[in-house]
Amino acid sequence: MVKKVAIVTGSGRGIGRAIAERLAQEDYYVAVADIDQDTAKHVSDNINATKSGYATYYVLDIASRTAVFELVEKVVAHFGRLDVFVNNAGIAFIDSIIDSDPTQVERLFDVNIKGTFWGIQAAATQFKKQGDGGRIINAASLAAVEGSALQGAYSASKFAIRGLGQSAAKELAGDGITVNAYDPGIVLTPMRDYIDQKTASIKGITPELQRQNVVNEIALGRAAVPEDIADLVQFLVSPGAKYITGQSILIDGGMRFH
Repeated sequence: MVKKVAIVTGSGRGIGRAIAERLAQEDYYVAVADIDQDTAKHVSDNINATKSGYATYYVLDIASRTAVFELVEKVVAHFGRLDVFVNNAGIAFIDSIIDSDPTQVERLFDVNIKGTFWGIQAAATQFKKQGDGGRIINAASLAAVEGSALQGAYSASKFAIRGLGQSAAKELAGDGITVNAYDPGIVLTPMRDYIDQKTASIKGITPELQRQNVVNEIALGRAAVPEDIADLVQFLVSPGAKYITGQSILIDGGMRFH
């Protein structure tokens, strides 16, 4: 049986790392793609060392369409095909809308919106060539369901990813390609640490109080860990999810109900 092949962007740490490791455990060949070479190599080496799967690493800035298409070409040349593309990479910054720095806004849109667009383009192009379908999974957010104060640009980008995913799902369904997204709430990652620290600074409270305030909104009483998100992605690439497309699934422990 030919193993399946997955690309996971932004998989040098946090949620992306957990997804890459989970797919490797599920017997995928995994391309660990990240803008940070050291973290990408570390994750790839760990996967190979634990014999939980097989991985290679690639340096990637998803804001570059050329780089994203070249990555798909390299992975297909190495592994022979592509089955799953996880558009996990993304960035955030915390500031009020009126104080947001234009350079930060433009970079965030380049990475989060355009990067996801290029990932869908590149993956779908390869899936169409292969002719036997494929799975595209995008990283949205709770901020894609309800806009967050001090995260105007980030929320806008994640709402865009939801709309983009719905459009892609409609266009690609005839080719057997599904497109879905995961919407995490509060996840214990380095990005979350930054969000809590910066938000606390603006509000004039401690990072610990800021973290506790948001955890208090979670019905299940705890923040998520990256492995919780990997559980959902594992399902979305499984045979059991073959009839699901165009969906953006909240995984927030019960912070919001829609």
